[in-house]
Amino acid sequence: MKSKIQTKLSLLFVTLAVAGNLLAKPTKTIYEFESDDGGFRTKTIFYDNGEEVVAFDTQFTEKYAEQSIQFLKTKTKTPIKYIVISHPNPDKFNAIPSFKKLGAKVIASKQTIESMKGVHEYKKYYWTKIAKAFTEANYPKLGKVDIEFEGTYELKLKNGDSLRLTELGTKGVSTNQTVSYIPEQNAFIVGDLIHFKTHAWLEGGIQNGKPNPNVNEWIVSLDKLKSFGNSETLVFGGRGKAAKLFDAVTEQKKYLKEVDEIVNDYIKDLGVLQTELKSDMANKHYQELEKRISKEFPEYALPYMVGYGIYGLVNSKLQ
Repeated sequence: MKSKIQTKLSLLFVTLAVAGNLLAKPTKTIYEFESDDGGFRTKTIFYDNGEEVVAFDTQFTEKYAEQSIQFLKTKTKTPIKYIVISHPNPDKFNAIPSFKKLGAKVIASKQTIESMKGVHEYKKYYWTKIAKAFTEANYPKLGKVDIEFEGTYELKLKNGDSLRLTELGTKGVSTNQTVSYIPEQNAFIVGDLIHFKTHAWLEGGIQNGKPNPNVNEWIVSLDKLKSFGNSETLVFGGRGKAAKLFDAVTEQKKYLKEVDEIVNDYIKDLGVLQTELKSDMANKHYQELEKRISKEFPEYALPYMVGYGIYGLVNSKLQ
């Protein structure tokens, strides 16, 4: 008799456990994929609510996009339903086709869409004609956006989750900036607006066929972002580690102000030699600025990012 009772109780516990698992809510998780140096250490962020995945930023090429998708498959079986473009830089939108193949809908602000073609042509020229790392045939094709929005867009998911996408309307690392808030995680996804403890891309947004950085407006964008959060809000940037929003904004503003001052002082000290900054000798000055900025921020990762983009910030001060 005792054995039969124990058996029935065991079956009951198993039944309750199975029922509990069936009723349990899906785990909601943020995953981060980071490319290698060939992909500029760009991050694609994935929000998995257990039923749908929202991805943020596509990578520079489909090769890296496919790597990010394979990475996600090692974490979850949840399908990618949306891909959000944070701003019009090529490592954010070049690999749109990889996500569309999965049936994902592409979301971007009107301002981002309006800038994408000009940025694409500028970068395509550089990579095919100057760097010659691509040909006309194999440089990424410009993908199409499915959902365009202005101001704020509420992305409503099937399970009731609602993500808020906000176009800041001011410059950041690019001509404009979309930030995405995930209430379930109290977290923002912001692309390259923030590189926490990591050197920033200083080229500036591409306008009228040339880079046009604006450090002051970048700082305005950071202050706007901070006003949306609280002391516990997390922020995931395009490079670097996730951090508390207030800490990340403070650190990013400090970095931008000090870098701007270093560049201003360097140009001033050159005196009559400033003409070299508009000649074939400019690269040696960009390399020197990379060294000085790296020395000022020795704990920062990816110093080569300075070398890639500093020309934009320097040239903006020579106009």
